[in-house]
Amino acid sequence: MAQKTVQLIIGRILTDEPFRDRFVADPGGTLSSLREMGYDLTRLELDALSNTNRELWEHGPDWIDARLRCG
Repeated sequence: MAQKTVQLIIGRILTDEPFRDRFVADPGGTLSSLREMGYDLTRLELDALSNTNRELWEHGPDWIDARLRCG
């Protein structure tokens, strides 16, 4: 498992609004694009990220200081 890659992606989803919007609309496609760009993601990680409760992606950014978010 590429834990550092997963952490990077979770951080990006939570702090990058345009990326988050793409991910929420199409998790599989967004993650496949990252994989094609060279991100090391296993099938298990792809499934886990895609199946994470949507509320985290929708409300999690509210819990992060605005200075750490873009978009």
